Amino acid sequence: MASRLTIKTPRGYRFARDVCSYGFFLLAPNHWDPRTRTFSRVLDLPGGPAAVAMTEPARGELQARFTRTLSPGDRAAAVRQITRMLRLDETADTIREFHRLDPRWKRSGRGRLMRSPTFFEDVIKTVTSCNITWPSTIAMNRRLCEVVGRGGAFPTARLLARARRTTLRARCRVGYRDARIIELARKFVAGEVDEAWLADPATPDDTVWKALLEWPGIGPYAAANIMQLLGRYSRLPLDTESIRHGKTVLGLRGSNRQIMRAVHAHFAPLGHHAFRGYWFELWEFYEARRGKSWTWERDVTAATFTASQLK
Repeated sequence: MASRLTIKTPRGYRFARDVCSYGFFLLAPNHWDPRTRTFSRVLDLPGGPAAVAMTEPARGELQARFTRTLSPGDRAAAVRQITRMLRLDETADTIREFHRLDPRWKRSGRGRLMRSPTFFEDVIKTVTSCNITWPSTIAMNRRLCEVVGRGGAFPTARLLARARRTTLRARCRVGYRDARIIELARKFVAGEVDEAWLADPATPDDTVWKALLEWPGIGPYAAANIMQLLGRYSRLPLDTESIRHGKTVLGLRGSNRQIMRAVHAHFAPLGHHAFRGYWFELWEFYEARRGKSWTWERDVTAATFTASQLK
């Protein structure tokens, strides 16, 4: 018999808006159905992979329907992973603070950014989004789930730590990232990653930043993105898309380096909410061209997100 979970959500939470708030919602094994407003994926739980479909039957709660019976350990793990993925542990007070600093988003209620059920998945998805087009990132993550993951889930650190470079390069088409992905996976398996310490507000941002830059394959962009996935929004992961945004939306001029510095300065007044303001401004630009994010389909709309089409 299949299991169901009912999960309470914070005041002001809106499922379609908030689950479709960051590009990871378009990466396998995540799947959003814009017609039924259902988010589904496979979660890797203690008792094995389990497919889940989530909807919002009423304001203030989510319903998660699983394809198999969950043990008590599975249920606890599923709640933890869903809570992390949807950032349900971010309080309404935190979102209100962001809206006071950047009132543009108060009316829409935007503030939360979707992420992965596990920190490891966040790290690998960040690596697969560096120096590559978005359609290729979509394809790369689909292959990782199909080739290395079990039961359709995103591959765990243990599975990727045992993977062959040739498999990742030839079948998953991760390119030069093959060795880096395996090294990162082994770092997690060896217990060298202390997620609690990295996410602890008592650990200074600069300390986390320096620690991440020592990881294999993690440069400034990836480190800043991993920080926001940890709930640290003070740094901006700037890339060529940021330069395009600076020129197109903010009207900035100068060299790429000058524009990046200007983008940093533009959002600096938001302090530890800087990335939120930056991201939702970027997201609004995308929606102006492709419609609201909860109407996007991974294999149709999302596949058109290339630089040439977003000028």
